[in-house]
Amino acid sequence: MTKPFLCSPFFVALLFSFFAFTSNAANATDTDPELVADLLAQETAPDGVVFELIGNEDDYLLNALEKVENYKKQLQEKFPGLDIAVVSHGSEQFNLTTNNQSKAKEAHVFVKQLVAEDVPVHICETHASWRGVTAEDFPEYITVSSTGPAQVKDYQELGYTLILID
Repeated sequence: MTKPFLCSPFFVALLFSFFAFTSNAANATDTDPELVADLLAQETAPDGVVFELIGNEDDYLLNALEKVENYKKQLQEKFPGLDIAVVSHGSEQFNLTTNNQSKAKEAHVFVKQLVAEDVPVHICETHASWRGVTAEDFPEYITVSSTGPAQVKDYQELGYTLILID
């Protein structure tokens, strides 16, 4: 029996690419510092902010998490109680596996701190599965979402402002 087209790896990859493109298209010309400055210039708080991380496995994650922490502090100083979330769905998410806790110790410390401050940190289960990594391969403080782009879209539908971390 053959798999239906909608379950094929090709379709899943196509869907993932579509969501990744459409979720980032609106902010393609603005940089994360500009978007944060725009939010800080507003009189009223946004409904929330979702930081999207899409990078490589090398040095991107730690740098991105440092930016997120800095932006979070600035935004919550101006708008106390502002809801913030992080969605990591590029290759950087593999540094967040349990097996990489010692290799990416600082990144795990940042994530634990964010989660302790009620900032959920999501990874993409679909991307992980492409490398044979399962939800169980991530520590309990990581929220495993079926797809990163869909998780970003869910936050946007709740009114969250999307900020793609360069």
